[in-house]
Amino acid sequence: MIKASIKLQDLRRKIYTKAKAEQEWRFWGLYVHVYKMETLEGAYKIARQNKGTAGIDGITFEMIEAEGVEKFLTQIQSELKAKTYKPSRKRVQAIPKDNGKNRKISIPTIKDRVVEGAMKLILEPIFEADFQPGSYGYRPKRTAAQAIETIALAAIQGKTKAIEVDLRSYFDTIAHAKLFEKVAERVNDKEVMRLLKMLVKSGGKRGISQGSPLSPLLSNIYLNEVDKMLERAKKVTKENTPYGRVEYARWADDLLVLIDGHEQWNWLEGAVQRRIREELDKIKVELNEEKTRIVDIRKGESFSFLGFDFRRKVTRQGKRSVEKTPRMKARTKLLRRLKEIFSHYLSQPTERLLGQINPILRGWLNYFRIGNSSRCFSYIKQWVEKKLRRHLMRAKKRKGFGWKRWSRRELYEMGLYNDYQIRHYSPLKATPAR
Repeated sequence: MIKASIKLQDLRRKIYTKAKAEQEWRFWGLYVHVYKMETLEGAYKIARQNKGTAGIDGITFEMIEAEGVEKFLTQIQSELKAKTYKPSRKRVQAIPKDNGKNRKISIPTIKDRVVEGAMKLILEPIFEADFQPGSYGYRPKRTAAQAIETIALAAIQGKTKAIEVDLRSYFDTIAHAKLFEKVAERVNDKEVMRLLKMLVKSGGKRGISQGSPLSPLLSNIYLNEVDKMLERAKKVTKENTPYGRVEYARWADDLLVLIDGHEQWNWLEGAVQRRIREELDKIKVELNEEKTRIVDIRKGESFSFLGFDFRRKVTRQGKRSVEKTPRMKARTKLLRRLKEIFSHYLSQPTERLLGQINPILRGWLNYFRIGNSSRCFSYIKQWVEKKLRRHLMRAKKRKGFGWKRWSRRELYEMGLYNDYQIRHYSPLKATPAR
């Protein structure tokens, strides 16, 4: 991870401290920090690390670096200072979804990515001070593993009834006026608000663009009142129990709420759903009724969250536990992607093939290794080994899988990724933006 410069870190820390100490404070004088060279340099480094393709102007990172990054950033700084900067239209790219539909990703130009990144670096610590403990998505020092562990622990403690909340076209339906109103509750800087409105509206008259540096922060701001309501529900129902009767975790627009499964708390199911609807109505966000559902793992049912299926189980010692396994859909998607690479690299050297496969395997396994994933990992390992053997035999223009020709050890000596170990999750204390 690329860290911001020390001076920028100090500024962000001071902003966060002020915002946390004075929760009604509205910040002014922020615009000058947005176009400071160290802020723009930090935003460029983050954009470069995230890679990504060119925007509608066709300009790539390589082209910028050939001309000089300093020259590129100086030009952006001049435009922001003179208030002549205007964002370009975004390049829209369709990404196929599992249900056969497409999800639209809006790709800003690198220039716009830098400006949005600079805005995020300055605005993020303000709103980090306001965000709730149950919000995990795209926040500093917060991970999907923390959200998954929160849910698993709550289920073990007896909150076995799950409400899987699905928001209908969330990013596409965010109302700009309501969003700007929420930002203005903490920002009293007309130049920052002017720039923010230009950046948001460059993606269309409604909604925020998925794929832009600012969209995760803005989406969390928009749903923060829903989180606050759920935090209040946790406190209200915590009487006479150390664990409470309600728990929740949200990752962007994925929201899961757990309720105590005892029959005396059945009324909470309707009460929580009603309050969620009320908060969503205020910001004009609709529930997807078809996908929003309630399950009870005490009855042998399972629920899904962030790529994992959660089921109740009883250990050999007779204790209650929750099993977290990768969803079959996630495994199928991985194998389909790897299969395409094997097909495209039939005539390529093994080194080039492994150069494509290993990063995908590493990323997928690192994400899912926190759960009860041993059986799934074993299947994937055998599948990859078999496909690599077939690739090697085809290179020799022979049939079969070469079971006797290459040992398993030899396959991994060629460079095939080999870390399939499950690791126990160690909770990390969330810290403020740095």
